[in-house]
Amino acid sequence: MFVLLIFKTIRDVIVVTFNYFGVFGIGSLNQEQLKKLNKYSPYYRDLEYRQKRKFERKVVQFIFSRKFVSRGIEDVTDEMKLVVASLAVQITFGLPRIYLAHFKKILIYPDNYYSTINNQYHKGEVNPRFGIIVLSWKNLVHGIANETDGINLGLHELAHAIHLENRISNKEYGFIDVKLWKKYVDLAEYEMFKIREGDTSMFRSAAAIDHHEFFAVLLENFFERPQDLKAYSPNLYKKTTMLLKQDPIKLLGL
Repeated sequence: MFVLLIFKTIRDVIVVTFNYFGVFGIGSLNQEQLKKLNKYSPYYRDLEYRQKRKFERKVVQFIFSRKFVSRGIEDVTDEMKLVVASLAVQITFGLPRIYLAHFKKILIYPDNYYSTINNQYHKGEVNPRFGIIVLSWKNLVHGIANETDGINLGLHELAHAIHLENRISNKEYGFIDVKLWKKYVDLAEYEMFKIREGDTSMFRSAAAIDHHEFFAVLLENFFERPQDLKAYSPNLYKKTTMLLKQDPIKLLGL
């Protein structure tokens, strides 16, 4: 029992050190992987040189610390891992110590899949109980193919993950400022009310389901249509930059 406790303590120290200093003895992306990252991540493409290096390190660390599981496909390819990791890093880029640590397993399906939990077909979901993020590759690719429509499955599901990560008791718990979140919630409530009342909104109807869905739809627009979002609601855009500690318009030179 004592030996097990010591082992766990050493393991936790290694994990904390790993998270603090970045990539730890796990190499870097090769040229072929960098080409794929450049192809599939417009966010990465528009970063300046030093920020790209930081992004690459976080991508490697995200992939290294996850178990990718294929469902209905032969294997999870490097390309698939890079796409998922790049979207996760995009959302957490302004939060250097946040890697969505609770969600250790990524399941990839080829297309819509049947969920026995609610007996429905899904494109993707986040399961906090088991620490799993589930994504359908076809819909994931479709989401990144159009870079400016505000619909992106990967960003949507990973937004759910970061929303939940902030509330789950682990080493990454509570990274979002409580007072700032309350101010954001007031703005979100107003937008959800507008949608439910049929008023003009830049957000699709799914955003009015609940706060989890609003946040997910918000981040899709925040990253894919930042200038439109800022023009539509400067205050909501500003609060989102403060929550995520990044401003895509300034960061990417848009």
